[in-house]
Amino acid sequence: MNQPLHRFKAEFFKALSHPMRIVILELLRAGEKPVSELQAALGIDQSSVSRQLAVLRTRNIVEDRKEGTSVYYRVRDPVVFQLLDVAREIFNNHLIDTHAMLQQLAEEETA
Repeated sequence: MNQPLHRFKAEFFKALSHPMRIVILELLRAGEKPVSELQAALGIDQSSVSRQLAVLRTRNIVEDRKEGTSVYYRVRDPVVFQLLDVAREIFNNHLIDTHAMLQQLAEEETA
């Protein structure tokens, strides 16, 4: 068993476990953004945005750079977007399965 790899994966997925962090990554899909723009898009206070970004930065999912008084964030490895896309596919598959089960139940009730 590869313990360092398993730990890395667990910590990586922990960093992605908050819905707000997923939204931040989706916002960064279009490219680098300043904290102020992320805050406006999320509609939450700056300290909350900074807390979520700190978790992503600690796990090396995002990186930052300062320009004047602004801090800009970007995703370090664009492969993370492929992971988010796969998660969306899995979600859609679950919806399709759930829809099929509900349809089958409805048909059984009317039979």
